[in-house]
Amino acid sequence: MINILLVDDHVLVRTGIRRIIDDVRGMKVIGEAKSGEDAVKWCRNNFPDVILMDINMPGIGGLEAMHKILRFNEESKIIMLTMHTENPFPTKVMQAGACGYLSKAAGPEEVLNAIRIVNSGQRYLAPEIAQQMALSQISDCADDPLSMLSERELQIMMMITKGQRVVDISEQLNLNPKTINSYRYRLFEKLGINGDVELTHLAIRYGMLDADML
Repeated sequence: MINILLVDDHVLVRTGIRRIIDDVRGMKVIGEAKSGEDAVKWCRNNFPDVILMDINMPGIGGLEAMHKILRFNEESKIIMLTMHTENPFPTKVMQAGACGYLSKAAGPEEVLNAIRIVNSGQRYLAPEIAQQMALSQISDCADDPLSMLSERELQIMMMITKGQRVVDISEQLNLNPKTINSYRYRLFEKLGINGDVELTHLAIRYGMLDADML
């Protein structure tokens, strides 16, 4: 039996995935969490075989939650389920410790296949994402300024463009506000921009943020 934890801030997403899994023998959803913080707390007392987790949630988000979970359970097999299918997100997330990277547009069979593959100890990338990652390795990095950013810089960029304040980000990441501001200004310098508005426009341009959500 493959025991699964679902982590997403949208109840409809969790319900939809649960219905897919509930119809399959050999798989069982044993828990749900609506935030990264809830997922971390849940995983301190429970040990799912596979975690399906959204990367873009309020609070610490999926990336920081994955870091925290892997600190006390390095055997956790985490599949990031997200709308961010373009590099550098897949590369950074897989380097950070994810076992799989799956688009929310994936069909039921692909979701189930990803769970089986990851549970067996292998990594899973949707074919179109794997192709983009391969192409990005031979393309000019100047075409994608986000490829210059570190994993932490990408994480903080996501949080800023979702409208989170520096003081809130510092609390969620357990970092000094001055450190967050240092990252913020480093982002401006690396990306050649002058403020949060331009940062948000850049996030929309490169698929990090959905303009309809603003």
